[in-house]
Amino acid sequence: MKTSSAGPGALAVGAVLIAACFSIAPPLFSQNPAVIRVRTDLVNIYASVLDANGQPVVDLTKDDFQLSENGTPQSVARFEAQTARPVDLALMIDTSSSEYGDLRIEAQAADQFIGEVVRPGDSLGFFEFDEDVTQIGTFTDDVKLLQTDVRRMQPGAGTSLFDAVVLGSKALARRPEDRRRAIIIVTDAGETTSVSNFENARRTAIASGALLYSIIVNAVQNENGRNTGGEHALITITDSTGGALFLLHDVRQIPEMFHRIDRELRTQYLIGYYPHPDPPPGSDRHVVLTVKGNYTVHYKKEYFAAAERE
Repeated sequence: MKTSSAGPGALAVGAVLIAACFSIAPPLFSQNPAVIRVRTDLVNIYASVLDANGQPVVDLTKDDFQLSENGTPQSVARFEAQTARPVDLALMIDTSSSEYGDLRIEAQAADQFIGEVVRPGDSLGFFEFDEDVTQIGTFTDDVKLLQTDVRRMQPGAGTSLFDAVVLGSKALARRPEDRRRAIIIVTDAGETTSVSNFENARRTAIASGALLYSIIVNAVQNENGRNTGGEHALITITDSTGGALFLLHDVRQIPEMFHRIDRELRTQYLIGYYPHPDPPPGSDRHVVLTVKGNYTVHYKKEYFAAAERE
């Protein structure tokens, strides 16, 4: 058998060729793992845009919106027009003694609203509140079952308005992620018996990510005859969470307000961004969203940054 061996010159050439191959081929993995980042702090803003007649504006594009957080402009990373994401709703009816005469009309309006707004894949939980807050039934998209729940309302005495906001917010916070959340509350805003206070209600509502739609029904137009403290509290919380507030003087206007809420929920824009710079963990953040044109925009103006992970 004949064997051969490469001389020193051949070995040197081979070494050069091998080195050249490794220098030309791109690395399969980054040599610095620190540059690989997965962002999980996407902030989602659901916005309703209305024209001067209160009608939804549905033909806007990503370029029509500008947003900032704590005064710093942000880049839009996610945009969905007329988002079809499922929605979880907490419908809360004030059954206190001051609302007793209106319960039948409110129940009829809620019955109709449930039939209009709840679609397959959505869910609605029905709550009544007086001195206590009670969830009747469970979150479901079963319209007939929900309408039965509405008919089980019973009148009570006091009005635990702040407790209602807190418990409705917490119930929605337990729902699955990446779904829209909204609280619809019908009340005369006569807060009398809550354990929770205003600030607790405000922070819990903001932390839940739910929009708050407040329908305040009060036949008394003079402020001297109304509980304006409860009204002002709902105005503030509603503005922070991004819903809308309707002040009515006739309970028969409720169906139209329910219709407007349903219309807003079905024509929302989803605008997502990664905050820059990274917000301090747990900090209170303020968002400003503007749109080109003479429009009214309802959107979440405040959120709390995620707490630092251990």
